[in-house]
Amino acid sequence: MSTTFTVDFFCSVDGYGMAEGWPGYWGKEGPELIEDRMRTFAQDQVLVFGATTFREFREFVVEYDEPYYNSLNELPKIVFSSTLEQPLGWNNSTVLNEDAVTAIERLKRTTAVPMRSHGSISLNRALLAAGLVDRLEIMVFPAVTGRAGAKALLHGGAELDLELVESTVLDGRTQKLVYIPHLHGEIPEDAGPQRRNRSGQ
Repeated sequence: MSTTFTVDFFCSVDGYGMAEGWPGYWGKEGPELIEDRMRTFAQDQVLVFGATTFREFREFVVEYDEPYYNSLNELPKIVFSSTLEQPLGWNNSTVLNEDAVTAIERLKRTTAVPMRSHGSISLNRALLAAGLVDRLEIMVFPAVTGRAGAKALLHGGAELDLELVESTVLDGRTQKLVYIPHLHGEIPEDAGPQRRNRSGQ
């Protein structure tokens, strides 16, 4: 029994997950983007959060009205935190007070339901560095936020080689890129002889 872990990240062209003074979705929300989110969260999966992102989404689903928020409410959720306690104020949520890397490695081996984490910068940086992420889905919005940008997932993190498996343009402007990440310098176990030879191994 094993499963996959997907990191799902929204960012500007310069790699920032948010920017002071900019609206949600960097002002680029469109029907195809929302349809993509609805398809994404309609899947059978467990959502994984760090404490800060969990608190933010717990408020978002009450204060705002997006069609896919019903799915967020219904899906099972895990939040890693040493301070949050039950009840968590968001249905179908469980808190784990343990090391996230150790827990996700165990859950990937012992459960069959896919896991997905959106945002959660510190958590997902650590999971990428540990080689526990199977898919990296990046939604790149057509904006450069410059000095206003913050919460960059990939800045200062692990070095990665990315294998592009999907590329989609939504609403004619926002690009969804789906990668299989590999820690730089490591050769995937399923790499064939030709690929290994090209890498000099």
